[in-house]
Amino acid sequence: MQAGAGRYVVARSLYSEESFAKDHEKVYRQRKSTLDHVKQYFTCDAKRAKNVALSLLPIIGWLKIYRVKEWLLSDIVSGVSTGLVAVLQGLAYCLLASLPPWYGLFSAFFPVVIYFFLGTSRHISAGPFPVLCLMIGSSVTRLVPDESPAANITGFEGLSKDEQRVLVASSVTFLVGIMQLAMGILQVGFVVMYLSDTLVSGFTTAAAIHILVSQLKFVLGLQVPGMSGPLSIIYTLEVIFNKIQSANVCDVVISLVIMVVVFVVKELNDRFKAKLPVPIPIEVIMTVIACGVSYAFDFRTKYGVDVVGHIPKGYEPPMAPNLHIFQETAMEAFPMAIVGFAVAFSVAKVYSVKHDYTIDGNQELIAFGVSNIFGASFKSFAASTALSRSAVQESTGGKTQIAGLLSAVMVMTVTLAVGFLLDPLPKSVLGAVVIVNLKGMLMQFREVPYLWRRDKPDCVVWLGTCVAAILLGLDLGLAAGLGVELLSVVLRVQFPRCSVLANIHSTDIYKDRKDYLDIYEPEGVKIFRIPSPIFFANIDFFRSKLVEAVGFNPLRILRKRNKALRLIRKLLKKGYVQWTPNGFLNTSCGPVKESAEAESDAEELDLPTDFKELPGRVDWNGELPAGIIVPRVDLHSLVLDFAAVSFLDVSALKGLKAALKEFIRVEVDVYIVACDAYILEKLHHCSFFDDEVGPSMFFLTPHDAVLHILSKHPERWQNKSGYDKILTSVTAHHPGGGLRSRDRNAPAPETRL
Repeated sequence: MQAGAGRYVVARSLYSEESFAKDHEKVYRQRKSTLDHVKQYFTCDAKRAKNVALSLLPIIGWLKIYRVKEWLLSDIVSGVSTGLVAVLQGLAYCLLASLPPWYGLFSAFFPVVIYFFLGTSRHISAGPFPVLCLMIGSSVTRLVPDESPAANITGFEGLSKDEQRVLVASSVTFLVGIMQLAMGILQVGFVVMYLSDTLVSGFTTAAAIHILVSQLKFVLGLQVPGMSGPLSIIYTLEVIFNKIQSANVCDVVISLVIMVVVFVVKELNDRFKAKLPVPIPIEVIMTVIACGVSYAFDFRTKYGVDVVGHIPKGYEPPMAPNLHIFQETAMEAFPMAIVGFAVAFSVAKVYSVKHDYTIDGNQELIAFGVSNIFGASFKSFAASTALSRSAVQESTGGKTQIAGLLSAVMVMTVTLAVGFLLDPLPKSVLGAVVIVNLKGMLMQFREVPYLWRRDKPDCVVWLGTCVAAILLGLDLGLAAGLGVELLSVVLRVQFPRCSVLANIHSTDIYKDRKDYLDIYEPEGVKIFRIPSPIFFANIDFFRSKLVEAVGFNPLRILRKRNKALRLIRKLLKKGYVQWTPNGFLNTSCGPVKESAEAESDAEELDLPTDFKELPGRVDWNGELPAGIIVPRVDLHSLVLDFAAVSFLDVSALKGLKAALKEFIRVEVDVYIVACDAYILEKLHHCSFFDDEVGPSMFFLTPHDAVLHILSKHPERWQNKSGYDKILTSVTAHHPGGGLRSRDRNAPAPETRL
């Protein structure tokens, strides 16, 4: 390195993979077998037992470092604020699940208590999440419809409609918890990685539209039956528009006032959040006011407003899940388990990065799994986290899950003591609060123009997921969106942007020749790069792009040469031509045709060219006798840049070997550069190499290969005008034995380039 000049100079030998391995001894590493990994996984000692205990009970880790004087007051303030929001959201989101509102209080209590002990995030607020509630509601209304008899399920006998719906919701939640717990124990938390931010954004936007439509019946005061399945949103809107004339004016006015006031105050909270010690709990304030006004003017009796009604005090006894419901809802429970975990983990990851601590995806699965199993036993429904509620817990100063525990205490207080005060609360108020809180999810539509400009495949994933989830329902929509996402990944890998590289002037750097002006391309050399793994799905694409890059099909050239060679042998035997040091000499001009017998041996045309019966080798780029024409091949060296090839499968190995042999048989030297060591090792294990394809074709870098080609064909470069453009300030030492099997008898020169 030249100090201050921004330049570096390297003097080293020219390296193929073989010569580099000779000069630099590798460290031998004994790799563990599958059995070794299994033994290690099940081995237990005191240290590992301690780590497992700490990982299963994360509360032990952060409780030891809890700063009482600094954090306790902040956690108390945060817990009270979050608790007030949790009460309101529990009641409101319960409407999405098509359950009596007070069951939302159970969902805002039991999961929070369990997550306090098992969760790894210190800032998220466990409890109802609107998208998950809507998915629960879809299963509930499918099995227990509004206007038709319930499904024929064992255990529904003697239960009211509300009790049947609670049984369905708790059973589905129990099944969701079992799935999450199983995934956590099996350490498969990585599945959330397949849900990209783009997919989650499109899915939650579609869910927001579903939620908006589902709350219109409460905002308008209409009796609309719950619907589920594909196109349910269309049918729901049709019913709403047919009944729009019978909307309750009082409900509409209340909803509009609530939405306007809450929206304005929330905007003020966002604008002045740096100056406000605590965000104004406008939802809670408006709920209290609406309760008072509704009670004072008797909205239920005078205006026919649908209210929350009686909220029973205390908690109900635990209840076993229904196995018949498990069978009916298994396909719906799995996407609920994935969505609930994915959303919670995404929010937890944001806060863990912000506050510099780590979270464990597998432990989060266990935490939510146990929370849902325990909560379902006490008639709560599936829990995740709501971004708005978690934002309140974090923004009001919450430091640990003690704030979450205190919010659960607030919910318990309402459940046990003051729940009766919410009796006159209009359901339209809860619907209005839900709709206002959809702003963040609905505003995700703004991502579409950005994605279209920056990454069109991602935009297709967003739109495909959103449209599918809107029309097909959230469960099928998520599956369709995941299919679109995986298809986009497959297509990107299957059809990568291959390129031909060229040397950047006076450097050892090689870039796409289409992107730069000051480049140098050695005559007769092609450097081809594929920026993708090579596997069964794209090996044919790789070969077609390679043929396109070099400008000819080597297999066709080989066949034409072998046909021409047959004719030349016949001409020599019949004396029509003679072999001379300067080429062929025609002695007769009679026409010569290839016999039908020769055509029958078509398989021989694909074999290497055999010059045994000829006095010498045929110059295929020179003049051939008797008007024989074979396409000219100016390419003599092909370099394949494998720097971005991360793996090869068996199908790709076979296809790659066939492609290399085709080029070698038409006298094109092939070199592979920057190949990963594990791929090279796999090639050796899979018997990739033979007499034609040898390991000596592998070089460390494109520049090593190009310098080797320059030294091998000096007559082509030294008088060329572009020769001085390539960086050749390296002494190339060619080890004895040569670099190709066909060069083994050649001397080992040392060429200074």
